[in-house]
Amino acid sequence: MIIMNYIADFYCAKARLVIELDGSQHYSEEGITRDNSRDEIMKSLDLEVLRFSNLDIDQDFKSVCETINQAVLIRTKKTD
Repeated sequence: MIIMNYIADFYCAKARLVIELDGSQHYSEEGITRDNSRDEIMKSLDLEVLRFSNLDIDQDFKSVCETINQAVLIRTKKTD
């Protein structure tokens, strides 16, 4: 999904939730700065951003899914 000039890894429109899966490039000084700027723009659009490392996905996928599910439930209750 393209949001402004950014490509979101995953986007849930109903929950206004962006999910980002971060590889190693996101943990450099430049990557962190770029991600922080991008996240602020997303927040200004009333979008919540959840970030997970590739390691989180590989080692604790169930917890990642539970976190996403909780965020969706919370954010969709705000719009109902």
